[in-house]
Parts: sequence; structure tokens; C-alpha cells
Amino acid sequence: MRQLTEDDIRGALANAGDDELRLLTLPPDFVLTDWDHLDFLAWRDPRTKGRGYLIAEVGDEPIGVVLRAAEGTSRVSSALCNLCHTMQPADQVSLFSARKAGRAGQNGDTVGTYICTDLSCHENVRLAAPLAPNEVRASVDARIDGTRRRAQSFVERILESARAEA
Repeated sequence: MRQLTEDDIRGALANAGDDELRLLTLPPDFVLTDWDHLDFLAWRDPRTKGRGYLIAEVGDEPIGVVLRAAEGTSRVSSALCNLCHTMQPADQVSLFSARKAGRAGQNGDTVGTYICTDLSCHENVRLAAPLAPNEVRASVDARIDGTRRRAQSFVERILESARAEA
């Protein structure tokens, strides 16, 4: 992923309102980000409960979305992250929703998916050993590529309605 500045990140958030852009807090280790080894940028906002951000390169442009984590807990014992396809204990996967871009988002339409609660998918796919006893893993390169594609696809689903308006 190419290196981004704070202004690049604010400009990339396709579904953010003015208040959300004003309240955005970068990750504490933002200045230490290793952009050459990052497939997409995702983090939880340390100042706003339940808020997260995901920025992926769609085409050659960084496009980001504001995420909101659902509150509550699951009764299942384990869950699968839909981005990195890593099986996790259920309390480590959360339902995240993102308001659609454009008029649909202004009308309250959202897109949701299950993602690692700490948004560490780009790190999880690089782990050498399986996280669950019965988990079968593809090669690390295939897992990294799949996670990047699924993150891009999620962002594109949020942009669909705004692109149709244009």
C-alpha cells in the first residue's frame, strides 16, 4: 500500500460526514506504519467507542470507510472473520457495519460483515501456525491476496450506490 498522510486518509473516507472527519483519531502508531508490508489500513478509533476505519486501494486510489462495531456478545464459541478467513474465539470477531456512500447512506442504508474485533486481519493472515486445531490454511501469499481482495470488495459494496448515482 502506498504511504498516506492524515489529509490523504481524511480525503479517502467515502462515507464519512463532517463530524466523523472532525472526530477521526489516527492509530497511536501511525507514524511507525510500515506501508510496504500493508495490504490495507484498518484500526479502531481509540477515542470513540465502537468506531473503526478501513482504507483499501481500489484501483490505484485509497478509498476508506467508517465502520461501527455492533454492541453485545455472541452465544457461539467461535466465529470466522469474513476478511481474513481466520477462525477466532467469538469475542474476537464483531459485526461491523458501514453506512453506504451517497444518497443511500444518507437514507440509512448500511453494509455489514464480521471482522476481527481489533481489525488486525492484515497481521492474522501472516501467522504461520493455525489459530484453531482443525483449521486448514492456504499458503500465506494466497491468504494475504484473498484478504486484500475481500477488503477491497467490502469497500466497493459501500460505494456501489454512490457510483450508480453519478
